[in-house]
Amino acid sequence: MPHLNVNGTRLHYEDAGTGPALLFVHGWGTSGRVWQSCLPDLVRDHRVVTLDWRGCGRSDHPADGTTIAGITADLAAVAETLAIKPTVVGSSIGGVFATELALARPELVERVVAVDSPGYWPSAGMLDKVLDLRKRLVDDRAGTLEGWVPNWFAPGTAPGLVAWTVRQLLDSGVYIDELFTECTTYDPRPRLKDLTVPITYVHGELDAEIPLEVPRACAAETPGARVHVLAGCGHVPHQENPRAFTATLRTLTA
Repeated sequence: MPHLNVNGTRLHYEDAGTGPALLFVHGWGTSGRVWQSCLPDLVRDHRVVTLDWRGCGRSDHPADGTTIAGITADLAAVAETLAIKPTVVGSSIGGVFATELALARPELVERVVAVDSPGYWPSAGMLDKVLDLRKRLVDDRAGTLEGWVPNWFAPGTAPGLVAWTVRQLLDSGVYIDELFTECTTYDPRPRLKDLTVPITYVHGELDAEIPLEVPRACAAETPGARVHVLAGCGHVPHQENPRAFTATLRTLTA
């Protein structure tokens, strides 16, 4: 399996296809596998890189550096090592990492697609829930995830997809939980006016975790930003309706 040694951590990645580069960044606790249904179409005419960020999937699970700044630095190193200037597609907190990369190192990013990204919501709209999750993950990790993860998906999602997501989360390192603590004080809105890289906020219409007001509020602070709503989808539209998601991504990167 291909790996990169980045900032003292061994990261798993997959790299396929040729053409304009796409770098996919998964959400909290899952892995690059969440994009797999989108890949067969995209690799026909794109170079597609999927990454397991530190603490998740097949990458190392270090005790240190699993922070927004640490993972953003990892993404910069991955782009530099692979010599790509990609469209960075980030799901959930992966959208935070993608946005922070574009703010810190705009020369490395062609554009950002933030998919159901939480933005300021953990600190301003769901603080009590985040603090409660942080505690309950320590006390009963499996039970907490089994109760929470179904809410990520729109009604009618196959139970197997929900169960597979829970298994990925259980396999990830416990050190990623510190991101919950960090997110309780995170608010990018004051800095979004400085974003020089094009960004589109793609959001599931039925996202029960992060309401549509969040991407709309972030877009209002970001020069030239767009919001695209995916009908019938929840928090992870690339898994719930990969055909619609991939078609949307193609229109954004054409």
